[in-house]
Amino acid sequence: MRTIAWREENGGFIQLLDQRRLPESATQLDVTSNEELINAIQNLAVRGAPALGVAGALGVALIAHRAESESWSKDDIERAISQLREARPTAVNLAWGVDLAKGQFTNGPAAVLKLALKLAEDDAKSCREMGRIGADYLIEKLGKKKLRILTHCNTGALATTEWGTALGVVRELHSRKLIEEVFADETRPLLQGSRLTAWELAQAGIPYRILPDGAAASALFSGLIDAVLIGADRIARNGDSANKIGSLSVAVAASQVAVPFLVVAPESTVDRNIESGEHIEIEFRSDSEVTTFAGVNIAPAGSETYNPAFDVTPARYITAVVTDKKVYRVKDGEAL
Repeated sequence: MRTIAWREENGGFIQLLDQRRLPESATQLDVTSNEELINAIQNLAVRGAPALGVAGALGVALIAHRAESESWSKDDIERAISQLREARPTAVNLAWGVDLAKGQFTNGPAAVLKLALKLAEDDAKSCREMGRIGADYLIEKLGKKKLRILTHCNTGALATTEWGTALGVVRELHSRKLIEEVFADETRPLLQGSRLTAWELAQAGIPYRILPDGAAASALFSGLIDAVLIGADRIARNGDSANKIGSLSVAVAASQVAVPFLVVAPESTVDRNIESGEHIEIEFRSDSEVTTFAGVNIAPAGSETYNPAFDVTPARYITAVVTDKKVYRVKDGEAL
């Protein structure tokens, strides 16, 4: 399954698997302009840190093609690239992908596209490595036995170009016949766990159950969970990690019952320019994502909300950060 791809027809465009329509339908979304891509990113047609990195790079390729064919000015180009780069502030991979592709801009559209496609290829390889490294680490820590894993949000193929980060570890364990069951937090407010993670698990034939976010601590304290695996949108140098809202609550509960809590993300998600999570900008989403469901009001009209898209889990609650290069034992003080 490919979340994002480049198509050569009609001068070139980006094709996305529209995640807003899952699990009802697997619908492709054709993106022919940078404005359409920004809208797709902000409305979560495409999401997940690694996928956003590739989307950012392909977006610059799209800009390069349009700039050449439409004779854009230098100011037009800079404005379009800047708007794309800032489409979502918390996930570092979007800016990372944009910046890498921008570095090839003077070499022409073909060079930008070549780099973007290389990033997509590297992401697929990176996910496989994370799966292998993470699975090996859990076996070393917990023994070679069937595991019950708790996940939060979506960290599978839909969050990357294919395979996944934290869910990639689950896939690898499943291939080794070492998964008993996955407990997937529904992940409020957009239900990316129940809509997306559960869909991916069903597609892969991996046993799973969906639980409300508020039940995660109870499941941990009841002894139902052997390990927690989550992804990240930005990781500070000290190991503090930003991920979908609710991750912190799960981490604190896991710490209380001594269940390993792993953050799985590529090296590109590590922002070594910031010392700690205090410097991570948190994106806030609209009130309507909490007060309505499928277009129906589920709260009194005019209700205001506190609706951060992410929270930051301090390194002291994280057993280890697994990347495509190694395992960082951040709870033991190992910096990234």
